[in-house]
Amino acid sequence: MARERQVAGGGRAVEVAPDRLEGWYARFAVRNEGVRETELSPGTVTVVASNGVKAVASVPFGPLNAEGTVPGLAVGPLVEHALISRRIALLLVRRGGHSVGIARGGVVVQSRTDRHLVQGRSAAGGWSQQRFARRREGQARSALRSAADDAFEVLVPQLSEVDAVVLGGDRRALESLRDDKRLAPLFERAEARVLDIAEPRRTVLEDAAERAAAVEITLSGP
Repeated sequence: MARERQVAGGGRAVEVAPDRLEGWYARFAVRNEGVRETELSPGTVTVVASNGVKAVASVPFGPLNAEGTVPGLAVGPLVEHALISRRIALLLVRRGGHSVGIARGGVVVQSRTDRHLVQGRSAAGGWSQQRFARRREGQARSALRSAADDAFEVLVPQLSEVDAVVLGGDRRALESLRDDKRLAPLFERAEARVLDIAEPRRTVLEDAAERAAAVEITLSGP
């Protein structure tokens, strides 16, 4: 089943596995009284239904080698592009842990996962609150340093062998890691999409490996 979420400004986005794309678009056409046209570009594929609904797919691992507007449903280039089996580096980070790995065809083939203690905020005031805040900041720095070390040791040496890099988790944590110069080559290769994930675990990494290969389609209109 496609994963779905609401998007800012209205509409919704779905993640569709490559092997389900063709069927998803066929059902989209049936639900929306047919398809008027398909707009192909290197970064997006926009399908405009007869009733005005639009399905805008962000091309993963682009660019797409197709461009132009075609009458009717013409998503063959996108489906073919999405079905290519790729070796993907995954970096997942949240406050309570991190997970890094290499996936091929949606399957994790190498990984490292670690959990961290970062305490929540304290309701105490005065000096107690300040001491607690310093301790919490120290735990957060230690957690991010551990995540950076694992990303550097596991992912960076294999960058020449991967087709793409996909990030997931807390954006502020990821931005902190971006400041680590050792990881600059990793972030330079990263896809724009950041996966929304739970606290990283091995099972979360496995789910992210499948989601990384999916195509995200945003639906809007009548």
